[in-house]
Amino acid sequence: MDKLKFDEKGLIPVVAQDYRTGEIRMVAYANREAVEKTLETGYAHYYSRSRKKLWKKGETSGELQRVREIRVDCDEDTLVYLIEQEKNRACHTGERNCFYRDIEGNYALDKPLPFETLPRLQEVLYERIEKLPEGSYTTKLVKEGFDRIVQKFGEEAVEVLVALMNRDKEQIIYESADMLYHWLLALSYLGIDETAVMEELAKRFKPKK
Repeated sequence: MDKLKFDEKGLIPVVAQDYRTGEIRMVAYANREAVEKTLETGYAHYYSRSRKKLWKKGETSGELQRVREIRVDCDEDTLVYLIEQEKNRACHTGERNCFYRDIEGNYALDKPLPFETLPRLQEVLYERIEKLPEGSYTTKLVKEGFDRIVQKFGEEAVEVLVALMNRDKEQIIYESADMLYHWLLALSYLGIDETAVMEELAKRFKPKK
């Protein structure tokens, strides 16, 4: 805390980045008290420049941000809150994040960025499993049962193996996408979040000596 470089108004910019998807949810400011409250409670606190007061994200809306980790940039004048957005809507407009438009003003959240794809896909799968919308391929597989989902995953895995043996790069990419969908559907059916798999992989990274 003592090394952080607050500006002349006692503030430091904070980027709220989603722990699961990697997306930037919002950017705000914090003073020393807000950072201390965040560390103390485990929930994101900021400082409102317009209202000139401390605020806890989601205190009235329920859109709480649980902070998994705080990171500091190289100049020690900017923070990143790695957060879990509890109701998945960070922006006051109701959007999942505040950066929902491109530079030309077009809506930009329909197509996830590559690093968001698996967690965003799983959100869709959880919703399909719960609501079973008509005409959905996911609904069809879920109604056929878990054994059928696993069978389809096995079929797609074999197709990936064949594509690999043929060294057909385009086919490898296409079949791998199919396989990942069916793998993720199997996980979602069992209530296993893909984040848990990524965390397991992350454990296997060796720390720098």
